[in-house]
Amino acid sequence: MPDVLWDDVKDYFDPETEGCLPDVFVRGTNVDDWQAFLELIPSQGWWSEYSEGGDVMSLPSAEQVLSRSPDAECPQLRVRPAPDMEAIFRFLSDDEIDFDVDLRELQGQQRIDLLCDFLHTIGSHLGKPVVMTPEGMYERPILGYDVETGRVMLLVGRQLAAADIAAGRAIQ
Repeated sequence: MPDVLWDDVKDYFDPETEGCLPDVFVRGTNVDDWQAFLELIPSQGWWSEYSEGGDVMSLPSAEQVLSRSPDAECPQLRVRPAPDMEAIFRFLSDDEIDFDVDLRELQGQQRIDLLCDFLHTIGSHLGKPVVMTPEGMYERPILGYDVETGRVMLLVGRQLAAADIAAGRAIQ
């Protein structure tokens, strides 16, 4: 049985009313977590492309990316865990892994299952909650990976305090 049913989330996945690019994040991370995530990509066989200022290049270590000059352009990493499903990661800080997904690519049960598998893989590998919210609305979760249950679950209606999310208590 799927972790999350399409009928339960379809209203929150409407690009017309919810915007196209919800925020997905793992808080309370460090450089080692970023590196563990970067190493997860090839181990899962996910396609990826790293770029700085529009120039595609080889993926450096997390330490190299996160120690760049403050005035440097923010690098991005495009990851495709499945065809026609892309997540865009930005290296804004070492204490949060944040990325966007496109709701237009996540319509229907099969696509939600792919998203849940992706969140589960990241969360279980890092041992941290992964939370998805509407763009810029960090305290209004839609769904997330819960470390304790090892499942992605619907979080609609829960108000999450930023301190709880940062401390890894995002899903309780």
